[in-house]
Amino acid sequence: MAEFVSTTHDGPLATVTITRESLHNAFNEVVIDELTASFRDLSENDSTRAVILASKGKSFSAGADIHWMKRMVEYSYEENIRDANTMADMLRAIRECRKPTIARVHGATFGGGVGLTAACDIAVAAKSAIFCLSETKLGIAPAVISPYVMEKIGPGPMRRYALTAERFDAVEAHRLGLISDVVETADELDDWIGRVCHAILQVSPNAVAVCKPLLNEVAGLHWDRVQEITTAGIAGLRVSPEGQDGLHAFLEKRKPTWAPKD
Repeated sequence: MAEFVSTTHDGPLATVTITRESLHNAFNEVVIDELTASFRDLSENDSTRAVILASKGKSFSAGADIHWMKRMVEYSYEENIRDANTMADMLRAIRECRKPTIARVHGATFGGGVGLTAACDIAVAAKSAIFCLSETKLGIAPAVISPYVMEKIGPGPMRRYALTAERFDAVEAHRLGLISDVVETADELDDWIGRVCHAILQVSPNAVAVCKPLLNEVAGLHWDRVQEITTAGIAGLRVSPEGQDGLHAFLEKRKPTWAPKD
């Protein structure tokens, strides 16, 4: 049984919750392993249509657990490589999950917590949330999370906030593209997520599972290769069972089989 991460289901929606509220949901090796396992399992769960990443208590995630950091100080270079790879595996498990992932952000979101937010497809934050790439204050760098954060906010803002470790609020996080939207209070987060999940339930699960890696693959490729990948992708979807059903449903003015019945 998981110690610090719980997974609950509400029909086709799954919520993965970090439950270390007394430590502001800071990471240690157990949290990392449990998050990785949860997202890998849900990725392969055919009954799950979307995954929400949430946290209990006052903070979304304060980054690395101080006790875990104390142990890392004594690690050799090789031990640090192994340790960093576990965090990289966790972020990839979230980003490569075959289901849409939504970060439910509130309170302090520092260091690796920003990485968690960026690894999700969609994120919403309460207006009171505070973000910080705090690693350089500790003499290290936001290295493992950097590809995920930079993908969302771009290289210019990444340089500023990684090099200065300045704190920024949810409005700035939204302007930068780290989060999709801001709500006034934490009480409004679930309503916002509910609306997005309603939209997700109207789309083809197979199309989503194909679309996510396709979007990852075409980024930065030469246009000849992009054309090859995207044309093969759409052709495969058009002849797939869900693609056929979706196209026929549109033409016949009916709901496709995957959409919930009213």
